This record gives sequence, structure tokens and C-alpha cells, in this order.
Amino acid sequence: MRTDSSPGTLPAREHLPAGDAGTPVLDVVIPVYNEEKDLQPCVLRLHDHLKRTFPYAFRITIADNASTDTTPQVSRRLAAELPEVRAFRLEQKGRGRALRTVWSASDAPILAYMDVDLSTDLNALLPLVAPLISGHSDLAIGSRLSRSSRVVRGAKREFISRSYNLILRGSLQARFSDAQCGFKAIRRDVAQVLLPLVEDTGWFFDTEMLVLAERAGLRIHEVPVDWVDDPDSTVHIVKTATDDLKGVWRVGKALTTGALPLDRLARPFGDDPRDRDVQDVPRGLARQLVGFCVVGALSTLFYLLLYSGFRVFTGSQIANALALLVSAIANTAANRRLTFGVRGRGGAVRHQAQGLVVFGIGLALTSGSLAALNAATSDPAHSTELAVLIAANLAATVLRFLLFRAWVFPDRRDTESMVVASHTPPHNPSSQTFSMAQQPGHHGPLPQRRVPHHPYETAQFRAGEAADGTWRDATMQLQPVRPHDTDSRDSR
Repeated sequence: MRTDSSPGTLPAREHLPAGDAGTPVLDVVIPVYNEEKDLQPCVLRLHDHLKRTFPYAFRITIADNASTDTTPQVSRRLAAELPEVRAFRLEQKGRGRALRTVWSASDAPILAYMDVDLSTDLNALLPLVAPLISGHSDLAIGSRLSRSSRVVRGAKREFISRSYNLILRGSLQARFSDAQCGFKAIRRDVAQVLLPLVEDTGWFFDTEMLVLAERAGLRIHEVPVDWVDDPDSTVHIVKTATDDLKGVWRVGKALTTGALPLDRLARPFGDDPRDRDVQDVPRGLARQLVGFCVVGALSTLFYLLLYSGFRVFTGSQIANALALLVSAIANTAANRRLTFGVRGRGGAVRHQAQGLVVFGIGLALTSGSLAALNAATSDPAHSTELAVLIAANLAATVLRFLLFRAWVFPDRRDTESMVVASHTPPHNPSSQTFSMAQQPGHHGPLPQRRVPHHPYETAQFRAGEAADGTWRDATMQLQPVRPHDTDSRDSR
């Protein structure tokens, strides 16, 4: 997928190198709200498990969502006693807000989170993050709905969970099996580009994150988990379900209108020899040919149906012109979105205007064919007219593809890269823009950051940079990413 306004993609996934001493590879976030009783046992158990079984340096981060009990004091005490534990407080509620805040500022290349009740068996933690460390996957989730998962919970929670996942599959075409399991992980380079696209700040946050990642073609790894329901859960099921349905509607609308720049999350192929670039073959040609053929076949069928309908009321030339005009507009729109991956409304009018020029060429070919047929016989059969039009359309289709690829929807990535390189300002040591090689924990090039003007417009972060644009020491307490981002509906 591609838009005219987005030249960059994520770098190829690579196996993470062994980190420097003291640099955590994994940062596990535990979002909490009024969990003074469960917090300490949870952190101690998780810390002991990681110490015994995890082969890399790690960090546990407690994200306090404006708790009103003694949770902040418990968090600070744990952080003082255990060097691998850190704590900070947000003055606003919302699990999604907490995860976005900590993940945006973390320097660990692998970011994870789990619920404070530790309903998920911790033996699944290493299998969860291993595909991210190896470079195989971009995100990983625990699944309670896998065949090999073992789950203990009531019929009500089971029904709600399965119904919610059926809604996601039916409305958003989600293919992951379990959106609500509080056991997920993501690579930091992916999070820096993906998180600014996620609007929700509550319980729908991770569902929205997964839907956008899947639609962008990122690889999501699923791990079967053993899970025991927490009978003392404080989640408000009715309100959560209502907010989730609102989130499904909002995300579905954004995906339908093409308002999300998902091309920023595109991944190149890996290092398999079959995936390497072949000289003299334009990038994406095979995929574009397949998409163009599918769209062309459907457009031809649509055109023939229109021609047959118009032919009842008018002559062959007028019927051909009308059918070709309507099908050409639909064909240009379909190829714009599906074949050449151009999303959003930018340039749509220009593309349609150029498509009409291509339509004129097709009209000349088909009209000339009809004129030649009428000159050869005074009363040709309808089936003969259709056969001649099919042949003429095949010739016009080849020419249409070449014009679409070279003129209407050209690949501007190389041109834009050259323009960006030619306008790169000289290095200024006093500037706040540092080269990525100077940043600790960096594992690949990242695009430059810009300030979003729309909830779905991407703001890209550098390592250790919070979403408000400031740089902070990772040991300091952090403020919310968006202090102005309040949600009156979010009571969690």
C-alpha cells in the first residue's frame, strides 16, 4: 500500500543483537488502577519468573492510572527495592493511555504488557517475545481461543469474549483469534510508528492496534496460553462492551474512507534470496498485474452489463460511450485503491481526470472497432458486437495498465527519496535532531517526527522520546503523553 504523501516504510526485521550491560531487551508494563492488594504479589512473582527464565536483561514498569488508594506508595516501594522495577504515575485514567505513554518513552526494543491479576500463565512470556526478538514477527498476542489453550472461566465471560471476536471478524475482517487477552508484545520500531495512529485511550486500545497492524500487513504471532479467570476483576463489562462497539464503528469508518496512512507500516521482504530485488523488473509489478487483471475482469463484466442495458434504449455507439464512461470511473477508483495502493482523497480528482484521458483512448479503440464492424456488415448480431468489443477492450486494457503505471499512478518513492536527500540540512551539533547511531538501544532507521494535525495523522517518535515531543531520562517519572487528551467517557 502506498500514498502520494508517504515516502517511507519500516525497515526489514532483523534479529536483535545482544544488548549492552544494563540495557533491557524487554520492558513489561503493568497498568494498574487501585490495585494496592494485588500489585506487590504480581510484581514479585513476575520478577522472580523473569530472573529465573528470561535470558536477556529486562525491566518491569508499573503504570499507575490515577489510583486513589495506596497503589502509588506500593509502586514506589517496589521500585526502590528491585533494581529492575520502575514506576510512574499518570494523572488520567485509561489503560491505552498508560501503554502508549510508557511504550513511547521506553528504550527497550521489545515492549510487552500484562494484566496485574496474572491470569495468564507466565510460561507463555518467553514464547510471546521470542518471535519479536528473532525478527520473525512485529507483534505477538496471547490467545485463549486456540485449540491448545487451557482456560478456566465462567460461561458469561466465555460468551462475551467469543461474541466480541465474532463481531471483529464480521465487521473489521480481523483474522487474529483473541483481541482482549491482556498479554501482548510489540517491537519498539513498530510501536513508534503504529501507536500515533491508535486513537483509543481505554480498553479498546489494543484491539485497535491489532486491527491497524493487521490491515497494514504486519505479522502478528499468536501464542496459546493457559488462563484462569480472575473473579475479582474490576472491569465494567457493559460499559466496556459499549465503548468497544463505538470503537469498532469508528475504526471501520476510518478504514472504509482510507483516512489511515497504513502504508507507513509497510515492511519489505526479508533476506530470503527469493525476496531480493531482480534487476530491470519494476517493484511490485507482479502484484499490480494480478490486481489490475482482477479489477479489469470485474470492470469488463460491469461494462458489458451496462452496454446491454443501454443498448435497449439507444444505438450501439451511444450505449458503448455511456457504458465505457461509467465503468472507466469505477475502474480508475478501484485500481487507485486496490492495484496501486493509493489511499486518502489527495489527488483523487487528478487521477480521475487522467483516467478519463485513458478512457478516451479506450473509447477510440472500441468505437473504431464498432465502426469497422458496421462498415463490414449492415446488421451485425448482438453476439458479434460483444465479441468485437471484448477484443477491443483487451487491447485497450494492456495500454491502460501501462498508462496507469507510468503516468496516472507512478511509483514516486525513489523520486521522493532523492528529493529528501538533496534537501537534507547540514548537521548541527546544537540541534535537537540527533543521528540514530547516537541514540542508545537503536535497532534500525526511523523516519523523522512531525506533529499530527488529525487523530489519525502519524506522529513518529524517536527512541526515548515521549509523544509530547520532549526528551526525558528513562529513570525519571513521566507525565501523560497527551495532557490535553481527556475522555469524559473513560471512567476506567
